[in-house]
Amino acid sequence: MTTTSVSSLFRTRLRGGLLLSGLLLTAACASTPPAPTAQIQAAQLAITNAESVDAGHFAAGELGEARTKLAAAETAVKAEKMVAAGQLAEQSRTDADLATARTGAAKAKAVNDDMKKSTGTLVEEMQRNSGEKT
Repeated sequence: MTTTSVSSLFRTRLRGGLLLSGLLLTAACASTPPAPTAQIQAAQLAITNAESVDAGHFAAGELGEARTKLAAAETAVKAEKMVAAGQLAEQSRTDADLATARTGAAKAKAVNDDMKKSTGTLVEEMQRNSGEKT
């Protein structure tokens, strides 16, 4: 082979490689990842669970954040921003789970406070009764 034919062959292959790389890059940029359906459904379920335990009363801020982020995730899906949508859906689920946990803690504290009050009342009653018998 002559130097001219080697150089020509090299240029042809280089052009083909560049063309193929360009096509692959264009295809990669043009394809939109699938919608984060599972993450959005998980967020919706977590919000429903939080609402069912009355998180709107005990953890309204966290529940509100969960709802806002879920709405933003749904908007991101419509705008074909699937990565952002998935992240927002995960944050929504986390906020809803936090609201559920805070609600459980608040309810447990209320029960504990009631039990302390009842125990205190019983102790006072016992002390009063023991003082009357003496």
